[in-house]
Amino acid sequence: MLRRTLLLSPALAAPALAQSTWPSRPVRVVVPFPPGGSNDAIARPLAESLARQMGQTFVVENRGGAGSTLGTAEVARAPADGHALLVTSSTFATSAAVQPTPYSAPRDLQAVAIVAEAPLMMLASPGFPTATMGEAVALIRSRPGAITYGSAGPGSIGHMAGALFALHAGGLDMVHVPYRGTGPVLNDMLAGTVDLTFTSLSASAGLVGSGRLKLLGWTTETPVAGWPAAPTPRASGLPDYEAGIWWAAILRRGTPDTIRERLNAGIRAAVAEERFAASLASEGATPGALSAEAADARIGAELTKWRDVASRANIRTE
Repeated sequence: MLRRTLLLSPALAAPALAQSTWPSRPVRVVVPFPPGGSNDAIARPLAESLARQMGQTFVVENRGGAGSTLGTAEVARAPADGHALLVTSSTFATSAAVQPTPYSAPRDLQAVAIVAEAPLMMLASPGFPTATMGEAVALIRSRPGAITYGSAGPGSIGHMAGALFALHAGGLDMVHVPYRGTGPVLNDMLAGTVDLTFTSLSASAGLVGSGRLKLLGWTTETPVAGWPAAPTPRASGLPDYEAGIWWAAILRRGTPDTIRERLNAGIRAAVAEERFAASLASEGATPGALSAEAADARIGAELTKWRDVASRANIRTE
């Protein structure tokens, strides 16, 4: 009996040993979007900080396509050993709400932390005849089907923020115009081809700051500090409307809790660093690092929220 126990003990100890030596090789940080943009602005300084803390390389890999689902699927298929980390945004939830995905978000993936979060801005073209979100509601209601809003693509956070806005304002009839990225949306807004958009500060700061596009309001009750005053949803008569953007770190579900908690602690330390704080400020974002369990619950709630919006607004892409 003693001899059998000794023979088995190394095998039983192997998982614990693997967890204690993590990371034992470079960690892939998968960003499911093309290079550039807010996701890189979050992922790259985060990877640098984690590399310093963990004494191992964290390599950022951009795997864009299919509304972020291609890169997300890579992490969903990866071994649950903590060597593939997804850094993504709210599109993780909105894409899953409007299209089939090659993975089940709640079954295959689990959150490590909400790294950061920020409000979106409701912007209007220069000639749009209102100055605030509340005035826009009245105008859109008076012109059903005549007002357009652009987004970075079907199922993007800008698309879904507009759909939720229309629902909360009593069923506004706006026309969604999808683009491939935010840049083309803003260009057409400058030309007056598209009326409205819902987008991040980082994508539009220069145009808003110079007065070339009009800031009608914020999509959450927490505006970005230092920016001109603009109405929040509550001040615009939409007290239950909220459509902020968040960025999260996510692992394959089943990854040992010791690895997940170590990563969570590393992210909390990263967002406290001066360099990382500067990156967040450029996005109009604030740290959002939560416990792993709270982050998982938050993302689960977001999945439910955007699926409900997609169902009510009859949004479906293939």
